[in-house]
Amino acid sequence: MLAIVIPYYKLTFFEATLQSLANQTDKRFKVYIGNDASPENPTNLLEKYKGLFEFVYHRFDSNLGGISLVKQWERCVEMVGDEEWLMIMGDDDYLDENLVAFWYEKYNIFNIKSEVIRFASKLIVEETNTVSDAYVHPVWENATDSFYRKFQNLTRSSLSEYIFSRISYVKYGFHDYPLAWNSDDRAWLEFSNNKPIFTINESIVFVRISMLNISGRSDNVIEKNLSVIAFYKFIISNKLELYNKKQRDGLMRRYENEIKNVRNLRIEEWFFLLFIYIKNFNLSKKFLKRFLNGIFKRHES
Repeated sequence: MLAIVIPYYKLTFFEATLQSLANQTDKRFKVYIGNDASPENPTNLLEKYKGLFEFVYHRFDSNLGGISLVKQWERCVEMVGDEEWLMIMGDDDYLDENLVAFWYEKYNIFNIKSEVIRFASKLIVEETNTVSDAYVHPVWENATDSFYRKFQNLTRSSLSEYIFSRISYVKYGFHDYPLAWNSDDRAWLEFSNNKPIFTINESIVFVRISMLNISGRSDNVIEKNLSVIAFYKFIISNKLELYNKKQRDGLMRRYENEIKNVRNLRIEEWFFLLFIYIKNFNLSKKFLKRFLNGIFKRHES
């Protein structure tokens, strides 16, 4: 019923991941490990865990994550058998020993009512050797409200602490943003399929931040910024009506400011924003001033 998919590339913290799976008090899950043509061979380590939990391992001949991390996720998901629920887990993250047990304990509560299930999480910051307090959530929460809490820096979210239905995954898939940055944020907005996210706060997913992963690195700022711009354009094009006027303005300003962080807005971007502001009855003098200044600057240049 539950498939745990691990797109593998790094060996450094992988044993902690595997050990947390071996420690699960409920073994009703199957693990699918897809090696993205890594130079770090995990087969000796995997041999150690044979018989401790059920897993399938496959090494792909070509590296795909360096081109598209989402496409690497997708080909790993293709390894899955007939399980109805999927978790994509980082090869440097790990789980509380009772996570799967709580999943089955709560199953009859969320089944049919929710397509996206979330666990509480803690951040492990390798650089400072610290572990954060637990990030907990409302038991039932609309995906749009969940995202807005993250937008306000009131919480955090990443791929590993979610389980989602295969039905929603097949229907929507992951959007292929650069570095898959925000691909998970968009997924929960779409995979939820107008149903609330259900949270299991009684168990923790430990998410590692280090210089070995995308979140902890600082040499990929441009790619991250391009992804954020594209993601916020999706939000204001497709989800804006689900927010109140103040929230809409904040989301539109974030889109505008993310572009300004790297360059001047293009004419078509100014007119896109003008259309959105008019549509949402929020055509303020401040925006009109920014709009006219932006257009005239483009014309003068």
